[in-house]
Amino acid sequence: MQYLLSVIFDQPGLATEEEAAAIDVFNEQLQADGQWVFAGGLTAPDTATVVDGRGGGEALFTDGPFVESKEFLAGFWIIEVPDLDVALKLAAAGSKACNRKVEVRPFHSE
Repeated sequence: MQYLLSVIFDQPGLATEEEAAAIDVFNEQLQADGQWVFAGGLTAPDTATVVDGRGGGEALFTDGPFVESKEFLAGFWIIEVPDLDVALKLAAAGSKACNRKVEVRPFHSE
């Protein structure tokens, strides 16, 4: 089953050198264990553009994040693991590595 591990943070900026090194080790372990699907870090929320194409008319483009919040999505991992227990253990390790909160959500399965 695939899970999205969302990195949640409240301050713009990149990881420290120590955090980046720990994230690299975590990523390498995910890859070595065959659990890695994809991962990435995101730029600050003020670089976002929200696109609303609902309603059949012209799409509306708005600068900035959809929701004004102290916390924001800073990065993510997509992993493939047998169950939620494994995903939660990996999220805890990822949270420790990046020094940020991590939210775990499963993808819909068909």
